[in-house]
Amino acid sequence: MDNFFQIVDERRSTKVYDPHVEIPREELVSLLEAAGKAPSAWNLQQWRFLVFDQKEVQERLLPIAYHQQQVHDASAVVAILGDLEANKNIDPVFDPAIEKGEMTAEIKEILKKQIEGAYSREEYPRDAAYSNASLAAMQFMLAAKAKGWDTCPIGGFNPAALVSEFKVSERYLPIMLITIGKPLQKARKTDRLDIRNLIDWAE
Repeated sequence: MDNFFQIVDERRSTKVYDPHVEIPREELVSLLEAAGKAPSAWNLQQWRFLVFDQKEVQERLLPIAYHQQQVHDASAVVAILGDLEANKNIDPVFDPAIEKGEMTAEIKEILKKQIEGAYSREEYPRDAAYSNASLAAMQFMLAAKAKGWDTCPIGGFNPAALVSEFKVSERYLPIMLITIGKPLQKARKTDRLDIRNLIDWAE
């Protein structure tokens, strides 16, 4: 378990990548599989991953990301999408648990009512898409570091242009881009605020 804290400590946001390094799709699938094991509300897994691992599509993504060179030079870019209609995942998520005897049909119905109630509220689908997909995003970056890859989360991009250019369904909300690859130069270690100044103990 000590290795986990080493990974957390060594993870840096890398912005200068070796453009000649390719990442196998099998490796990306493995990392995204790890990302997909992140926790999520009701286990609805409110995420989808749009992967750019060919230079020609990364070039199309470049202006959408305001010409940040890392988007072109990285081995791949993963767009983290949040699912605005994750309540549609109820059956595929819960039915296998019922078949294995891990959940009763009655419990499923109780959870279904909770979920449909939450998703009927105007702001909830968007809030849930952001919070849950971000958990998967962080898990992806830690998994990548564990496998020897560097990453960088990017919030500076045009979501509407991404949706239009790559025909993203209205069901999904672009949350962030994550570049992944091998660095050409070591990423700078950034200072952190003293955590003791960011903790309040409830009384």
